[in-house]
Amino acid sequence: MPSAAERTRTLVQGTCSAVLLIPGAAAPHPEQLLPDARAVGHDGEILLLYPADSPAVRAATHAQDDELPAVLELTDVAPVAVPHRIRGHARVSGWLTPVHGVAEPGHMMLRLEVGELYVDDLWGSGPVSPEDFAGAVPDPLRAHETELLQHLAAAHDDRLLSLTSLLGERAGAGAPEVRQVVPLALDRFGLRVRVVCAGAERRVFDARFDFPEPVREVHGLRRALHALFEAAARDEDAGRR
Repeated sequence: MPSAAERTRTLVQGTCSAVLLIPGAAAPHPEQLLPDARAVGHDGEILLLYPADSPAVRAATHAQDDELPAVLELTDVAPVAVPHRIRGHARVSGWLTPVHGVAEPGHMMLRLEVGELYVDDLWGSGPVSPEDFAGAVPDPLRAHETELLQHLAAAHDDRLLSLTSLLGERAGAGAPEVRQVVPLALDRFGLRVRVVCAGAERRVFDARFDFPEPVREVHGLRRALHALFEAAARDEDAGRR
């Protein structure tokens, strides 16, 4: 499974929403606190790009040499329609300073020196050390996950539903009738789905299907998914006999 540091790094460098909170920095519109771009530097610092007239830039510039505390809050939302859509949160607190001369005209880069990190997601929750964060790498599929999950949800309902044949004891007692299987998350280690059962209680639970070995790129992922769906189809056919 991915480490907490890797998951946090993936969120920071991924496409999930992010907002920078600075004590005392008033923003008439909440979107003014959303960075236009973000990246992680060589030493684990987080680089945030803002318009030059944004409240974040004004606050960092006004602080000059003083340490300006700030918190970057990230919220990861599933890119497909699914019950309980928020997949995780991460919180990075540290100190903010402007980086002069590296941004495009009309913008300024801000540097967030990382002090504390915390992640709470589908894998679990807990703190992450700045050292582990700096040494981690984001999931290699992060740039493709949204497109792949949306494609699976839109074009492969039957294949997703066939995965229920692999659930075994994870389906729980009574083998409830499954109404829908929605792709929830995808990483180099496997596929996670959210299973919605029929009935008045509308039971919902997650199931994860690990790949035989971690994949490194999209072509390997497609092979791994094909093998997973083939295994589900074989198991489904065997169950009908």
